Amino acid sequence: MSEQNRSFQVFTITPDYDGFDTLLLLIQDAFATLDRVIDPPSSAGRLTTEILHYKAFKETAYGVLCDGELAGCVFLADKGDHLYLGKLAVGKKFRGLGLAHLLVEQAEKLARQRAMSHIDLQVRSELKDNQRLFTRLGFEVVGETMHPGFDRVTSLTMRKTLV
Repeated sequence: MSEQNRSFQVFTITPDYDGFDTLLLLIQDAFATLDRVIDPPSSAGRLTTEILHYKAFKETAYGVLCDGELAGCVFLADKGDHLYLGKLAVGKKFRGLGLAHLLVEQAEKLARQRAMSHIDLQVRSELKDNQRLFTRLGFEVVGETMHPGFDRVTSLTMRKTLV
C-alpha cells in the first residue's frame, strides 16, 4: 500500500485498553537502539505492562493506528499550567510518515482544551535527530539537566509555547 493511501487513526489509551502488551513492545522497539547512544539508559527499558496501565490511569495517553496496526503512542502528564510530553514512540517501520507530528498535534489540542500555556518534554543531549524533529514541530530548548551521578548535560528541556 502506498504512503498516500495509508489510514491513520488516533485513539485514547484508557486503563481498560486491551493492547498493553503490544504497546509495551512498540515502546521497547522504538527506544531499543537509543541505549547504544545514550547514557544513562532510557527508562523505557524498565517499563512493564503494569506500569503502562498505571500511566494510562494517571496520564492522558494516545495511540495511533496505521492501517489497523499500532504504530505510535504518546503519554501526557498534566502539570497544572502545562503538559509534559513523555514516551513519544513511533514504530521503526512507521517512521517518516508524520506520526510524531500527528501525536504532538493531539497533545496541543489537549493542552488548549485545558487552557494550558505550553508543552514541555525532555530529549537526550546525544539525540540530535530527535532535537531537530522537535524543533521542526515548534519546540525550543529552554533548559539543560544532568542525571544523578553525571557531570555533563544529559538531557535538554524543550518547550512549545501555545498561542
